Amino acid sequence: MFNKFFPDEYMASTYVISFEKLYKEGYRGVIFDIDNTLVPHGAPADERAKKLFARLEKIGFQSCLLSNNQEPRVKMFNQDIQTNYIYNAHKPSTKNYVKAMEKMGTDKENTLFVGDQLFTDVWGAKRAGIRNILVKPIHPKEEIQIVLKRYLERIVLFFYKKEQKKSS
Repeated sequence: MFNKFFPDEYMASTYVISFEKLYKEGYRGVIFDIDNTLVPHGAPADERAKKLFARLEKIGFQSCLLSNNQEPRVKMFNQDIQTNYIYNAHKPSTKNYVKAMEKMGTDKENTLFVGDQLFTDVWGAKRAGIRNILVKPIHPKEEIQIVLKRYLERIVLFFYKKEQKKSS
């Protein structure tokens, strides 16, 4: 029942993902959520985020930010990153996942998505046919509608972890 919301992978942080390994596996584009995936909610790009995007570029990755936030928020974060971005994305709608791949010149087979929410980020990526990595939120302070979704996410993640144990 919950399988359609299960992430392809679940990791502690964006910053522990082996992007070098993913590049060797043939991935060429990474789509990122911003808030609580790369930085705490509403924060500008910090040194860690700046280094990550420099590293991705050096490896050979194309990247794109895909956010449900409005343009001023996304533009502020992207100021020091200077990558592709799409704001007001209406995730989990698949339209802007496709648009992000067009901007990067990638396709479903060589693109992956990294985000912190199951019902917007992961579900949208799954529906678009893109490999996805769910990461734990960076900071507990979130808007009320996200806090409420987190309770439902815990239920889905309980069953996800139970399924993972069975298959290992």
